[in-house]
Amino acid sequence: MHCLHTIKETRDALNNARIEGKTIGFVPTMGNLHSGHLKLIETARENADYVAASIFVNPMQFGPNEDFDAYPRTLERDSGQLIKQGADLLFAPSATEMYPFGLDDQIRVGTPDIANVLCGANRPGHFGGVTTVVCKLFNIIQPDIAVFGEKDYQQLAIVRKMVADLCMPIDIIPMPTVRESSGLALSSRNGNLRPTDAEIAPLLHLNLNIYKNKIITGQRNYVELEREATEKLEESGFEVDYFSICDQRSLKKASADQQDLVILVAAKLGTVRLIDNIAFSV
Repeated sequence: MHCLHTIKETRDALNNARIEGKTIGFVPTMGNLHSGHLKLIETARENADYVAASIFVNPMQFGPNEDFDAYPRTLERDSGQLIKQGADLLFAPSATEMYPFGLDDQIRVGTPDIANVLCGANRPGHFGGVTTVVCKLFNIIQPDIAVFGEKDYQQLAIVRKMVADLCMPIDIIPMPTVRESSGLALSSRNGNLRPTDAEIAPLLHLNLNIYKNKIITGQRNYVELEREATEKLEESGFEVDYFSICDQRSLKKASADQQDLVILVAAKLGTVRLIDNIAFSV
């Protein structure tokens, strides 16, 4: 596997792969890889001839009170995992390589209302940082396909919209959420849960399924269902940011006559913020 740190050498390596007639699959990450990330690589391998991954902790998507400096940097371990998973190239740039003129002078990719709800409501500018860095990475890698996990459902929806709206010739492939045996969605932050909180955390996924089944069996008072679910989670020890029943595509609050739904939840246990979702049709 090539482990490259500059845009030029990365483009040169990818151009050589294209000359050989290979299709390019891409998996962008911030590192600190777990088995969910490796499943993304596996999915890219199934859909492309040549697999590129990136590891870049993007300062633009972190707010002033968020954990940018504390975010784990584990490049050596991550590189070994990518090699074992069969990645062909790792692009691991510095912040200077990605933002040579600094963040203040960086042109940004704007985001519509879909970025200002749910996680975006309490993290102003976050998804603008995501779209900007993903757009830059897409321009550097120029993949045929890119793989994103469904666990970050709002991010996936925004990236899909960006690709469609900006006419990018890239197929976005969603990958189902990888879970622990308890049902808890895999996350780099799960390891920060206190032992008592780790026992409570699977209740997020359990409640998503409970309220999915309530809707499937005919309950349509979504405001009441959201309130009830929030109370149940808070009684269990969560600090709930949101529990929202939404339209899958727009992420606007669902109406009773809509068929393609997604329930999204974000909640804290101690200092650890967990997200999860479940999409379904009625």
